[in-house]
Amino acid sequence: MSEVPTVLIVDLLAERQAFGKLGVANIVEFLPGWEVLLWSPHTDERVDYGFGKVVTSPQECDLVIITGSQRNVSQWEPWMDEVAELIRTSESTIFGICFGHQIVCKALGGEVVRAEHRSDVICDIEFDGNIETVLFTHQDHVINSGEMVTVASADHCKIAACVHPERAILTVQFHPEARENVLQAALECGDLSKEEYANFSGIENLSSLLGKMIG
Repeated sequence: MSEVPTVLIVDLLAERQAFGKLGVANIVEFLPGWEVLLWSPHTDERVDYGFGKVVTSPQECDLVIITGSQRNVSQWEPWMDEVAELIRTSESTIFGICFGHQIVCKALGGEVVRAEHRSDVICDIEFDGNIETVLFTHQDHVINSGEMVTVASADHCKIAACVHPERAILTVQFHPEARENVLQAALECGDLSKEEYANFSGIENLSSLLGKMIG
């Protein structure tokens, strides 16, 4: 490892201005001084973030963060094989968000299925001994976490957060990086309708949890 710590963002919303660029910016805010590598195996058409170094394959790093995605683990695509191999073989700390949660569990022997309807929910869950307000927006659900151990549940999502019993891996089905700035930008650029935006009132309460996870 280099003297400067390095984070590899498996950046699976890189084609989106709000949920991609601003969501990743909210994540790396908690990693000041780190080198940021951006890897998007699902697309060649990414937004110019103005920060980070775009890479075409996984690089040596201290931390791997796997973001959410518009793609679905339940509808497997060939590029996902490379992400799954990274999960199985990396010696780095791994943090998975939403799609990242699902593909980590799938890569480590779990099962992911697609529900009939999306879940766009803000709710309270018990996480790491505290009650936290979290945002869910997903349609795939982990129903078997494989090697991962469930550490948080919600009424609509029984496997809402997981840790690995031996490796430094944490995954969450919810979106701790989704602050008001992301949702406002998504509304302005058309990624969210006014009705969808209204579902997420109260988002300003979420930002503290991300720092606890990766800071």
